[in-house]
Amino acid sequence: MEENAHSPGRLVFLGTGDAAQVPVYGCDCPACAHARQNAAERRGPCSALLEIAGQRWLIDSGLSDLCERFPPGCLDGILQTHYHADHAEGLLRLRWGLGPSLPVHGPDDPEGFADLYRHPGPLDFSRPFSAFERRPLGPDFHVTAIPLAHSRITFGYLIESASRRLAYLTDTVGLPPESEMYLKKQNLDLLVLDCTFPPQPTAPRNHNDLTRALQTITALSPGQTLLTHIGHTFDAWRQSPAAQLPPRVFCARDGLSVIF
Repeated sequence: MEENAHSPGRLVFLGTGDAAQVPVYGCDCPACAHARQNAAERRGPCSALLEIAGQRWLIDSGLSDLCERFPPGCLDGILQTHYHADHAEGLLRLRWGLGPSLPVHGPDDPEGFADLYRHPGPLDFSRPFSAFERRPLGPDFHVTAIPLAHSRITFGYLIESASRRLAYLTDTVGLPPESEMYLKKQNLDLLVLDCTFPPQPTAPRNHNDLTRALQTITALSPGQTLLTHIGHTFDAWRQSPAAQLPPRVFCARDGLSVIF
C-alpha cells in the first residue's frame, strides 16, 4: 500500500455468509436458487480485508484459498474474532507454510481450532487480546477487542485510524451490556454487524436476526451500517415485496469495498 497514516481506510468484504454459506447445499429456496444462477449473489465464509495506515490485516480466516489470495509477506497479520471452523479453517493450510511469522491476534481461547496451537508453523498466537484491550498496530491505527455474545469466546473489533472509527461485530446476538456501553461512546462512522436471520419474534441463539440487529444499530447510532454473516433465510426474506431496511443500513456482499 502507498497510503500514509492519515489516508482513509478501506474494508473489503471477502465473504458475507454464515456457516452454511449461500447457496446452501441441497436447498432450493428462492435465495439459494438465485445464487446458483447469479454468482454475485453467492456468500462465502464471513471475513474481510482491512487496509489502513499502510497495513493490510485479515479479519477472520475462514476462506480455504488464503494461500492463493495472499502471497507471503503481503499481510501484516490476522484479527481473529473466534475459532469456529467457518472463521478459522484457512489457518489449517497457512500453518504449513514457510517464511516469516504471521501474527494472529484474537481471543485467548484454550481450545483454539483443531491442533493449531500445537502445530502453528509460521502463525504466531503469542499475543491474544484481553477484553477491551486497546492495542496500537501502527501509526495512528489502534484496535480494541470488544466482547460479543456467542457460543464461545468471541471478540468484535473497534478499529480507529487518525480520524475514523469502524466497529466490526460478527457472530453475536445483541451485545453484552458492557460492550454496548463502550461502543455508544465511540461515535462510529461505520458499523459492520452480524445479521444472520430475518425478523423473528424471539431472539435466536448465537446470531442476530434483523430485529436484534436493528436494536443494536439504534443503540450505537453509527453513521452507516453494513450487515454481514447473512444466511439464506434472510436473503430469501429480502426478496419479498415488504422487505425494507432503514436509511443508512445496507446488506454487504462478497467483494464489496468501502472507504471509511
